[in-house]
Amino acid sequence: MIAGDPLSECKPQETGLFVGAGFHGYTHRAACEFYNSGEVRIMTTWKEALGDRIPEDLGREIDIFETQIELKRVGKMDEKVFAETRLRRGVYGQRYDNGARHDGNGQKTLPFPSAELTKGPETLWDAPGMMRIKIPFGGLNPVQIEVLADLAEEYSDAICHVTTRQDFQLHYVHLEDTPDLMRRLAAVGITTREACGNSVRNITACPIAGVCRDETFDVTPYADATMKFLLGHPDTQDFGRKFKVAFSGCGQHACGLVNMHDLGLIARMRQIDGKTVRGFEVYVGGGLGTVPYDAKLYDEFVSEDQIFPLTQAIARVFARLGEKKNRARARIKFLIAKLGIEEFKKLVEEERRVLKPDERWSDYIPGVADYKETPLKDGAELVLAKNLPEGFAAWRETNVYAQRQPGYVVATVTLPLGDISSEQMRALADLARKYVGESVRTTVEQNIVLRWVSEAELPELYAELAACGLGSAGAESIIDVTACPGTDTCKLGIASSRGLAGELRTRLAAKSHELDQAVKALRIKVSGCFNSCGQHHLADLGFYGVSRKIGGTTVAHFQVVLGGKWADNGGSYGLAIGAVPSKRIPDLVSRITGNYLRDRTGQESFQDYTARIGKKALKEMFADLTPVPSMDADPSYYSDWGDPRVFTIGDMGIGECAGEVVSLVDFDMAGAEREAFEAQILLEEHDYEQADDMAYSAMLEAAKALVKLQARDIGDDPDMIVAEFKKLYYDTEVFFDRFAGGKFAQFLFVRHDDNNRAYSAEIAKHLIEEANLFIEAAHACHGKIAEQGAAAPALQVSPS
Repeated sequence: MIAGDPLSECKPQETGLFVGAGFHGYTHRAACEFYNSGEVRIMTTWKEALGDRIPEDLGREIDIFETQIELKRVGKMDEKVFAETRLRRGVYGQRYDNGARHDGNGQKTLPFPSAELTKGPETLWDAPGMMRIKIPFGGLNPVQIEVLADLAEEYSDAICHVTTRQDFQLHYVHLEDTPDLMRRLAAVGITTREACGNSVRNITACPIAGVCRDETFDVTPYADATMKFLLGHPDTQDFGRKFKVAFSGCGQHACGLVNMHDLGLIARMRQIDGKTVRGFEVYVGGGLGTVPYDAKLYDEFVSEDQIFPLTQAIARVFARLGEKKNRARARIKFLIAKLGIEEFKKLVEEERRVLKPDERWSDYIPGVADYKETPLKDGAELVLAKNLPEGFAAWRETNVYAQRQPGYVVATVTLPLGDISSEQMRALADLARKYVGESVRTTVEQNIVLRWVSEAELPELYAELAACGLGSAGAESIIDVTACPGTDTCKLGIASSRGLAGELRTRLAAKSHELDQAVKALRIKVSGCFNSCGQHHLADLGFYGVSRKIGGTTVAHFQVVLGGKWADNGGSYGLAIGAVPSKRIPDLVSRITGNYLRDRTGQESFQDYTARIGKKALKEMFADLTPVPSMDADPSYYSDWGDPRVFTIGDMGIGECAGEVVSLVDFDMAGAEREAFEAQILLEEHDYEQADDMAYSAMLEAAKALVKLQARDIGDDPDMIVAEFKKLYYDTEVFFDRFAGGKFAQFLFVRHDDNNRAYSAEIAKHLIEEANLFIEAAHACHGKIAEQGAAAPALQVSPS
């Protein structure tokens, strides 16, 4: 049954959702339908209410999913199969959905009604989850914005969250509500299909495509057509992991971030037989994740009529040869690294030759030529006048982009942490109708842009945005901090990325008028763990959450990542150079930006500055920020940003022997961290073989530290260390991460077994990333052992 008030209280003039004679939106108060005669009748379900406004194919899929929910509820569907099924419908798990939450003193049970019923491994049926909603190329219209606002208010916490892939996410959504949520989205042209799971995820594109001053041509219709071609395509249903696609109109900006995608396409033009032909420079095998990989150039030019068959062939090769058992190595970047780009191209070309012709490969092209955005109003230049709204000048400086079309601009609506309330969404829909019509897009920096704004109307638009809390300046600057959900809602979050990002934003915004332009132009990106959902590898200043045991208590830390390049489509990745307590990260940001301004040469960029002074000097710069005082001296270190709980595991209760062991292990771990850092220095010095060997040695040192807990006399023989580590920690799954399994141990095993090692800058950089992650996993493993007191008996020293 439909939740909401009686129809008698459903007044169309209050909703703003009924346009013209037809029904274009669905009020949150009730589901109702207007006929031309004016007759109104109540529908019993959203499925009935929306009727044929739901596309037939999507409607059938939603019906099937609703049936699958019921089958799982009554125990007639396999747990893992259902989990992947709901993921492919965009229905995700969320923190605490296992029914437990640590209150700072101990683990407490959350009393959900259906206590024994689950919707996936260790995921309780009644526990709220996350709903990911695909927004291809970020494109939205006012009606869609209003429906998203209603859904967030009815089914979630009245917050719409914009992601780093131009999606929306709603949190605290209950499983049994998701079919109706999907139907209401489908009725306005939005789907959640393949928003998660082992599928082609949301296809992203530059949010200023079509109005960019530097683009080759508008990639919007290509991104839209590719999404429709790949959605549910039979050749994309058997991947071992997700597959991400991005389009960019140029090579020099970051809007498309082609370098970090499984498949990236940059617009290009070429003269062929005297004609100008559109096409794309194609890249494959990029990706962030735990260890980032640069995308490889597949072809300098692929004509527009060959993009779909090429994409289909790539998908078939990935589905056929990509890893399926070991999810840690299942992305296409690993397949290409294993095969080499030339062998991969050969396989794709062979696959392309045997593909059955498909009229859809070229049917979309006439539509590309016809694609055109129509401005709502005539463009006119802004004539600056007196009495402009307070804050307008600062907002215009950072949030307004002059389109290549004279008289028009793009206005960025800055969303702190990517969040916008339902009330603000409705206000934004009204402003879109007033100023730009349907020209609205989300961005990969978690903002929303209004395109085709007449420049003359900027002061009025700004005043109305500010009135509803959407007038913040600082878009695409150091103030505009990107963050993943982290420990707020993500099951994998280690530290509070949103808490830290919010604190940094507050501090930086307070002194924004004092910031030098060189500092304002920097990017800060924060992830709650090593998985890079916050894109920390691409930032000037990147941070990802880790933890450290200090006197038996867990303390939130962040690894500091420097050297990333946001420009050039995410041109290069940074490396972690050391962990700092979460509460000292704002001090680190202040110090490193201050030193940059003081010590840079001329107009030296931040990336060039950090490369010039080197990792050693950078680490020394914040060495004094790393010590953690005792809890009595400063308890603030022992809670994370925005979370009052104290991170503690209580007394260990295993005596003084264990105390000595902790010190010994910490010492050995520090040695491993030192070697990983030295590997970075060697990489900087272009000594790739030594850098690679040093990173391998760092992993061995961390593995040895754990082995010594149970085999104190283990020697330095790598074969012996790896064999004992495998026996004691991998085969027993003690080293396993709850969600990543044995992924990080595989980094050591693969390197150890590589007897014909090839050395290069890229290979060494990847191994250094892997070494850092292996060491973090070793820290986590030791923390788990210490908490359980499991290793203490093996460490008793005999009287002799």
